[in-house]
Amino acid sequence: MNINLKLMLMPSIVTIVGTIILLIIRGIAFRFFNIWAKRTETRIDDIIIKSLRIPSIYWCIAIGLYTGIAISELPERHLFYLTKALHVIVILSITIATANLLGKIFRSYVQESGLPIPTTGLAYGILKGTIIIIGLLIILTDIGISITPLITALGVGGLAVALALQDTLSNLFAGIHILVEKSVKVGDFIRLETGHEGYVEDITWRTTRIRMLQNNMVIIPNNKLSQSVVTNYNLPEKRMALSIPVSVSYSAELDLIEKIVVEEVKSAIGEVAGLLGEPEPVVRFIPGFGESSLDFTLVCHIREFTDNASVQHELRKRIFKRFKKEGIEMPFPHRVVYVREDKGHKG
Repeated sequence: MNINLKLMLMPSIVTIVGTIILLIIRGIAFRFFNIWAKRTETRIDDIIIKSLRIPSIYWCIAIGLYTGIAISELPERHLFYLTKALHVIVILSITIATANLLGKIFRSYVQESGLPIPTTGLAYGILKGTIIIIGLLIILTDIGISITPLITALGVGGLAVALALQDTLSNLFAGIHILVEKSVKVGDFIRLETGHEGYVEDITWRTTRIRMLQNNMVIIPNNKLSQSVVTNYNLPEKRMALSIPVSVSYSAELDLIEKIVVEEVKSAIGEVAGLLGEPEPVVRFIPGFGESSLDFTLVCHIREFTDNASVQHELRKRIFKRFKKEGIEMPFPHRVVYVREDKGHKG
């Protein structure tokens, strides 16, 4: 018993001392890296330091344990299993840390560079999932398990899994199709054929989340979204034409109406948020002759679809006030009823 304690004493001391030394070196290194990161403009180095801060502690402990085990006089069988266990723990921790790190770097780099690559939950999940699968295959190879029969078995069992998860896989591939086609992207303002409209918040492996203007969240399966008729107000660009009907009485002068409306719109440019000066606003005598009014259409341009209501609100008020000031009559529906008197009727 005393011999066993003596045999374990030195490896334990080496493990503890080695771990402490490694932790001290780690602390000094991270202090240096923090100073260096503050001098750079990019966020990627900050993400790397933050992502590795916790995993590096476990790696220091693992190296300390590995050193203690290496100098111990344990039986070779025990050494083999302990070493393999440490390998598995280290590889697994490196895999998870790498997946999280690359996922964050990917999202940050795409957002900063403005590349046309979707930073959705689905893209993020595919990247992390690929790295984790590679890590698991490395672990299996390290502990002596051949991955060739495993891949073959997965191929055969994949058919049964595909049938059981038919809806889930359908949503997954529909989400991938949406990302590749780029018909809908995060940040786009869309309207579904059901009448729901709002901003695309995220496209995950199963669903797409749409935040409505009322701040409600509509969650639609990717499969249904890919089969739905979608109006994307961000394509081909955010800027869009806005048509506002304007009606006056038959006594109005056509050229004067056109002049007044254009003047009011031009005076509102720069004062009304979302109203654009280019292309210039125009007024067309369309649809033309109404039942009780002369009907014009004002066409101007706005920054994006969500400016629609506020711009219409302000322009309609300005036009109405100007018409009232100029004495231009705004028509209203009216009917003339003729009553025929029956002379042959006796009371």
